[in-house]
Amino acid sequence: MQLNKIKLHSCTTFASAQSQITLDDDYNVPDYRPDIVKVLKEKGELHFDEAKAAAGAAWLKGRLVFRVLYRSDQENGKISCLKGEIPFQEKLNMDGVQEYDVIQASGEIEDLTIGVIHSRKISVRAVILLKTEEPREKEDELCVGIEADDGCEKRYRNTNILQLLCMKRDQCRQKSEITLPSSKPNVQEILWKSLEIRNLDTKMGQDGVKLSGEVLISVLYQEEEETDRVQWYEMVIPLDCGVECDAGTEADIIYKVKARPASMELEVKPDYDGEERVLVLELVMNLDIRVWKEQEISMLEDVYSLKKEIIPVCTGVTLHHISVKNDSQCRLTEQMELAESQEKILQICSCEGTVHLESTELTEQGVRAEGILVTELLYITTDDQMPIGSAREIYPFEQLIEIPQQTARTERNKPEELEALERKNKLQTELDCRISQLSAVMLDQDHVEIKAVIGLDLLAFEQEQIDNITDMREEALDMEQLQKRPGLVGYIAKDGDSLWSIAKENHTTVEDILRDNHRTDEDLRRGEKILIVKKVELNSYES
Repeated sequence: MQLNKIKLHSCTTFASAQSQITLDDDYNVPDYRPDIVKVLKEKGELHFDEAKAAAGAAWLKGRLVFRVLYRSDQENGKISCLKGEIPFQEKLNMDGVQEYDVIQASGEIEDLTIGVIHSRKISVRAVILLKTEEPREKEDELCVGIEADDGCEKRYRNTNILQLLCMKRDQCRQKSEITLPSSKPNVQEILWKSLEIRNLDTKMGQDGVKLSGEVLISVLYQEEEETDRVQWYEMVIPLDCGVECDAGTEADIIYKVKARPASMELEVKPDYDGEERVLVLELVMNLDIRVWKEQEISMLEDVYSLKKEIIPVCTGVTLHHISVKNDSQCRLTEQMELAESQEKILQICSCEGTVHLESTELTEQGVRAEGILVTELLYITTDDQMPIGSAREIYPFEQLIEIPQQTARTERNKPEELEALERKNKLQTELDCRISQLSAVMLDQDHVEIKAVIGLDLLAFEQEQIDNITDMREEALDMEQLQKRPGLVGYIAKDGDSLWSIAKENHTTVEDILRDNHRTDEDLRRGEKILIVKKVELNSYES
């Protein structure tokens, strides 16, 4: 018996792993750099050079690139900087992965500590969380009918399916040039740079995926004059880049774009007069793109025949339904107080931040997210001997992101019904967080007000396990057994009964039951009495 099928495309994470490693190394100050007196600020970035699959494992090779801003031993508390890197190689066990599989790698610096061993050597210690995963596009075939049914009785169910239209990983680039205003002197050397993306937004249009937002640029540099003074400059430039995506532009498409910086470089170059006054920003963004479309289909759920024995062969398949796509915001207002040992604030130069999502919990109302916001200040001090200072503080946050369907379901169902429903339909959530806005306002020389807006992007899928017909087995009817069954049966309906299940069990059809009982609807209540007449097709005897 030939089945009619349609293809269902979905994405799944075939394998994933994570591992926490510690990098601990010493680094010698280059000869061309002055001696270190005190570390003012440090920053680290992870660069992955290779992510390679092996049998049951993934090999990662990369580098921890760190930058240090420090006070030197030269006169007037001169500020200097250095840059170094520590290579790493790690193996992560991933069951089922084979050679030549495509592995995606990411990482997070959970802690970075740089200390002074002596004036020509520093210690670098970092705790890094490495993550690997192998996403795959999955294809299932759903049964929607039979080619030549030969008078079979069929039952269908209407359902929505989430069809994957596109799954790709890409990069978009943006290069911008910024000329220093005439009031600022030429650049001799960039000592510290802060590049922060704010108000990031992604849109799917006719030309593909577009990224928009702002890039906040803050630069601490040594001027080109004989005084060697330190200068500070900051500005905001628009973020506008994108990539092509052929997923279509239908109004009802659903998309998720995860964008994160792959690299952000800021260099200085001469202008037309040969003066070092032009800052060149080169930004590379990694994009993970997925696009879906919901469509309603009618699936073949069951089939039988009065002429022969038909046994459907079923396998389980998982359907996904979009439960909610929610972009919420968590607002924080905190006050940072400097320690007594720290230099007083004269002017704030920059306020940098990183956000870490520590836990997510699915509740009856939605998803509860908890995390921390790490805020770092760089400021000009009131002490001429120590002109630059820094401060760091950690603030916890918590946010409940509501899922409307989850809330309605909780109010509607009894506890035991809700428990049974959750076992059948599991909710899968994806939550990403980012800093949308971050500002620091000086209250006095010891206190700073920190205001932040943290964006929390939730995508929730409802998973439904169903039986999908993959094949049909046909056998001849057992006529001897069929003849032993009574031709006329009175039946009292029980819980869980349906006219379909009664008709199939008693070798008749739903239409015949409705006609014989003078009924027009198929709704059946407990305790109802119905009359069942056995029906035997003539060619059943012939077979």
